[in-house]
Amino acid sequence: MKKHLILIILITAGVLLQAQQVYQPTEQNLRSRTWFQDAKYGMFIHWGVYSVLGDGEWVMHQQQINRKTYEKLPAFFNPVAYDPAEWVALAKAAGMKYIVITSKHHDGFAMFDSKMTDWDIVDRTPYKKDVLKMLADECRKQGIRLFFYHSHLDWYQDNYFPRGNTGQYAGRPDQGNWNEYISYLNGQLTELLTSYGEIGGIWFDGWWDKKNADWQLEKTYQLIHDLQPGCLIGNNHHQVPKSGEDFQMFEKDLPGFNTAGHSSESQIGSLPLETCETMNNSWGFNLQDKRFKSSKGLIHYLVKAAGYNSNFLLNVGPMPNGKIQPEFMDTLKAVGKWMDEFGETIYGTRQGPVTPKSWGVTTQKDNRVFIHVLNAEDRNLFVPKLGKKIASVRFFHSKQPVIYSENKYGAIFEIPASVTGMPDIVLEVTLTGGR
Repeated sequence: MKKHLILIILITAGVLLQAQQVYQPTEQNLRSRTWFQDAKYGMFIHWGVYSVLGDGEWVMHQQQINRKTYEKLPAFFNPVAYDPAEWVALAKAAGMKYIVITSKHHDGFAMFDSKMTDWDIVDRTPYKKDVLKMLADECRKQGIRLFFYHSHLDWYQDNYFPRGNTGQYAGRPDQGNWNEYISYLNGQLTELLTSYGEIGGIWFDGWWDKKNADWQLEKTYQLIHDLQPGCLIGNNHHQVPKSGEDFQMFEKDLPGFNTAGHSSESQIGSLPLETCETMNNSWGFNLQDKRFKSSKGLIHYLVKAAGYNSNFLLNVGPMPNGKIQPEFMDTLKAVGKWMDEFGETIYGTRQGPVTPKSWGVTTQKDNRVFIHVLNAEDRNLFVPKLGKKIASVRFFHSKQPVIYSENKYGAIFEIPASVTGMPDIVLEVTLTGGR
C-alpha cells in the first residue's frame, strides 16, 4: 500500500512538473520582461462608472446595489473633461514608463467598445466614445507602454455562475453557463489585443473570488501569447506564479511582506516583480478619502521597491469628469522632479548586493552600486561587503567624494549633517574588477 502511495505521489509530481514547464516564453516575450524590469515605475488607473458615486470601485458590492439599480449609473458618466494627452503627459512628468488602466473591473462594465456586450462605455453612456482607444493612440504618440487591467470576476454577467465570494447582491438568476463565461472573457481579451495596437501586458485580478473554479488559465494565457507574443501576463491572485505568467505582482506590499493581508499564500518566484499602491487609501475615485500619501513617502516606496528588485505601480482614481485630482497631480510631479535627478539610480537597475536594511536599500547597474539611505540612523553608516573592492564613492546628487573606510567586513561611510534632510541620500559606489 505504501509503495502504491509513493508511486502515485511521484506520478502526480511528475505531471505537475510537466504542466509547469509547458509555457516557453518567446524571445519577444523575454525582451518585454527585460524592458519591464528596466522600466521600474508605472501609473495604475482605476476608472469606471463607479466613479460617479465617489465611493471607490467596490461600491456595487459594498453598498449592496442590485444590477437593475446599478444600470442607471452609466447615464451619469459623461467625462467631457477627459484628455488622454494630459494623462500620458502627467505619467511622463512623474517619471513613469507605462500605464495600466481598467478595461473591465468587477462590475463587468467595459471601458471600451466591446462587441461582446452592450454593457460598455460606448453603448450605455452619453459620452459614447472609446476612452481606451483614445488612450492607446496617445500612449503610442508619447512613447508610453499601455497595459490593460481586466477582471476575471464579474458581478454583472449571468454566466458568472456558480457565484463567487463577492457580488451576492446583484440580483442575478441562480443559473448560468461557466464555459460560456470563459468564452466571453476570452472574447473581450481578443478585442483588446486585436483592436488597440501593441499592448504591453494584461493585468488580471479577481481569480481569488473563486479559487477552486476551472478558470482555464492555460487556454486564456495561450490566447494572449498567440495574439501578441510580447504581451506580458500578470495575475493578482496572491498565489505563487502559475504557468504562462510573465511577472509576479504584490498588492499594497513589497515582495516578501504581507502587511495588507493579501500575500499570505504567495512566495517570491523567479519572474519580474511588481508592487502596486494607492495615493490615498482608495483605488477608484473616493470623494471623502483624504488620506493622501506624501511625495517623500512615495519616493521611499519607489526606492524600496527597486531595492527589492521590483517595479512600483502607483494608482490614481480619476474623477467622473475625466480629470485627475489636483492633490494627485501635485504629488506625482514632485516625485517626477526627484526622478529627473535620481532616476539613473532606479531605471535599469537590479537589486543591489546588500539585502534591504532599516536604513535603506541598494540597487546596482553594472559595476556601480547605489546605496539609498532613507533613514540616516547614524552619521557613520556601516554597509556589509559589496562583493568586490571599492574603487570610489561619491554622493550622487553633488558628485562630491564620500569619506569612507573599508575592512574585511564591509565599509563605513561618513554621512555629513548637510545631507541628512534629503528624502534619499544616494551614495554612488564604483567597484573594482577584483574582490
